Amino acid sequence: MKKIASLILISALGGAITLGTYILFFDKPQIQIEKKVDSLFNAIPTNYSNEMYSSAENTDFTVAAEKTVNAVVHVKNTMFKTIQDPFAEFFYGQGSGTRQFSQIGTGSGVIISADGYIVTNNHVINDATDIEVTLNDKKTYKAKLIGADPNSDVALLKIDTKDLSYITLGDSDAIKVGEWVLAVGNPYNLTSTVTAGIISAKGRDLEGNSGIDSFIQTDAAVNAGNSGGALVNIRGELIGINTAISSMTGSFVGYSFAIPSNIIKKVIEDLMEFGNVQKAILGVNGVELNSELADKLNIENTSGFYISNVVENSGAQKAGLKANDIIVKLDQVKIATFADLNGYISTKRPNDVVDVVFLRNGKRWQTNVTLIKYQITKVLALGLGLENLSSAELKKLNIANGVRITEITNKELTNYGVKKGYVITSIDDNKVYTIDDVNNMIANKSSGQAMRIEMRNLKGEQERYIFR
Repeated sequence: MKKIASLILISALGGAITLGTYILFFDKPQIQIEKKVDSLFNAIPTNYSNEMYSSAENTDFTVAAEKTVNAVVHVKNTMFKTIQDPFAEFFYGQGSGTRQFSQIGTGSGVIISADGYIVTNNHVINDATDIEVTLNDKKTYKAKLIGADPNSDVALLKIDTKDLSYITLGDSDAIKVGEWVLAVGNPYNLTSTVTAGIISAKGRDLEGNSGIDSFIQTDAAVNAGNSGGALVNIRGELIGINTAISSMTGSFVGYSFAIPSNIIKKVIEDLMEFGNVQKAILGVNGVELNSELADKLNIENTSGFYISNVVENSGAQKAGLKANDIIVKLDQVKIATFADLNGYISTKRPNDVVDVVFLRNGKRWQTNVTLIKYQITKVLALGLGLENLSSAELKKLNIANGVRITEITNKELTNYGVKKGYVITSIDDNKVYTIDDVNNMIANKSSGQAMRIEMRNLKGEQERYIFR
């Protein structure tokens, strides 16, 4: 009996030594940090109900995901460039120095109709020679560029097919901070990938990022390749196109930004109907209010858009708006910042009527303003920014017609000596009176067909350029 007890004791001791050795050398214990809670928090009433947690757990993302994943596509942009090597030309003869190479960019896109219309970012397909779209089922199609607007960073593509899954556009003005959203895209060339988050803020103004002043900010993870992808609510409605992230590393760190769907809807309708974006303006200049500015102006309001001056002959002037008025609402949409105002006007066209609520001398007023057309536009085919000239300006220049160049993005034109301030007077011997004339004349040209443009330079001399 003593031998049996001794054997049991030795076995137990051996097991303990073995277990202790394993823990000591192999099993690293989890580090636990004990935090002392400051006594101040003990005085704060605490709600111990599980309502918030159960609400989050009961949110079902599967319906939105199922509606979305097959309507988000992979977009491949191939750009071919030709370079000349003068040394090869010299040593090996003419033509030997010509080299062609390709650059490939990728992103995402969103199918918005069963017959193959796709929305993406302009920067995803910019300068593309060839655009290829891959669906979630791996089918691949060549895509045609219907139109693009660099200012809003929106582009519209079309693939030749039918009966596609697509996403309906929701109302981005109706979304609320804290609302659940899904970001769907093709990061790292994967098939449709879904991430979840909430709307962190509305009306974000990203300095230096395109012409949009009213981004939707979310904390849904967005990475390389998500550009042009969908931001949807839990009903699966498109409320934005994912466009940018705020990051020091180039990867997602908690902030992503999307173009609101109401702006997208207006841009793509303009591209389909007119071939370019019809930009409207209210006809006021000014700044958004804050506490410091309100003190300087000796006014009580610390939010809203303060009008410093009203554009002559604009809808705002005709409706009775004046300097020092404060705009607080547009069509029942609260206006607290410039981003709010500009974002809402971006969803409108020239001649649309907007209900404006404003403050004057502390009293609340209302008026209807008819929006006017923004008279500066970018002609993408020429790489020029243009503006219409008033009759007084034409008289001063001693010409009967023309539109003035305000911006040059085509480096070749700069090399040829074209400068800001030049006036385009005719295209193919047809007189140009407005920017619309330029757009219409370019739209009617066949691909590769030469176009003769006459310009008046800064010295008042006529110059002629031929475009192909």
